[in-house]
Amino acid sequence: MEPEIVHTQTETPEVNLDCSLAGYNYTLPTELIAQNPVFPRDSSRLLVVNSPTTGTQTAPLHQIFRDLPELLRTGDLLIINDTKVIPARLYGRKSTGAEVEVLLLEERQYNCWLALVKPGKRFKPGTKIIFPPRGKDSQPLPTELSATVIDTDPATGGRLLRFDVPEGKPLVEVLDQFGEIPLPPYITASTAADEQYQTVYAQQPGAIAAPTAGLHFTPELLKKLGDRGINQASITLHVGIDTFRPVEIEDVTSHQMHEEWISVPPATVEQIRATKAAGGRIIAVGTTAVRALEGAAKSGDLQTFCGKTDLFIYPGYEWRVVDGLITNFHLPRSSLLMLVSALIGRERLLSIYQEAIALKYRFYSFGDAMLILR
Repeated sequence: MEPEIVHTQTETPEVNLDCSLAGYNYTLPTELIAQNPVFPRDSSRLLVVNSPTTGTQTAPLHQIFRDLPELLRTGDLLIINDTKVIPARLYGRKSTGAEVEVLLLEERQYNCWLALVKPGKRFKPGTKIIFPPRGKDSQPLPTELSATVIDTDPATGGRLLRFDVPEGKPLVEVLDQFGEIPLPPYITASTAADEQYQTVYAQQPGAIAAPTAGLHFTPELLKKLGDRGINQASITLHVGIDTFRPVEIEDVTSHQMHEEWISVPPATVEQIRATKAAGGRIIAVGTTAVRALEGAAKSGDLQTFCGKTDLFIYPGYEWRVVDGLITNFHLPRSSLLMLVSALIGRERLLSIYQEAIALKYRFYSFGDAMLILR
């Protein structure tokens, strides 16, 4: 007699979408990807989200960015990222005459830079690249700039380039003559001038992308904020390669962030401590300011910090410093979308994004902004 075969119904394991890459997807109409900034800068739209830890969540408000002084409180502290975008995109040629495109990522040693190179597979150690001057701003043209590939970098797929700079100068001092400001790959029809992809308070050269939440500020708006007792303090985070790269692993908790250089100076730490002691809120201008502050508080308490951070923030993160955030609308399946979800909740954030899409908000680097208050 044949044994009885019993068919059992197995339940499909429930997927935690907060930890799943699929949980951070949404569809954006192409026409909502902003190709140029608005003028003046502070005339962009501002979607205001109150995110209470208890009680009923209120509906988002729809404001204009210049309304910010009325939306914050006297005693609040804005943390701005004073990084400056460098002309990191270079066009050159090999000795064979083949054209080359280089995107600088970070300086590893003096005049030795990690870079993405197109077409990358053909650039083995020893390959030399010549970069002709671009003749900007009617300045005297320097002699040609050259670089030699000295190593590969498996983590980024990039190359380490040693630059032979005229007169032995630091590369950053001559980049204006050879490079151009790199816009994100989704901006394909921009007429923006280089200075429009810099914040008005940019000071520290080193970023390859702008901290775009700061692009909405004007000197006049900053003064108005200060006059109302809403102060400002600076950190520096040089925006790196992860700005351009989506999360690709399905379990987002296993994603490894590329390290970015940050500086949180003593004066900023003191301002933050004084603000919190007086009952004020710490409002980060952009996800870069969030990563710098929370990275400097990784041990538990905010400390002066100068170095690199690979902090990855996603839902479930325990906040230590930040009470609010000014941010743009981010790409699907990106680490930045996950960071904002940690502040407001993934489901609510995606619901708000759908509302923003329905109301024709402008997305990404040159787009509109959100103000999230915890």
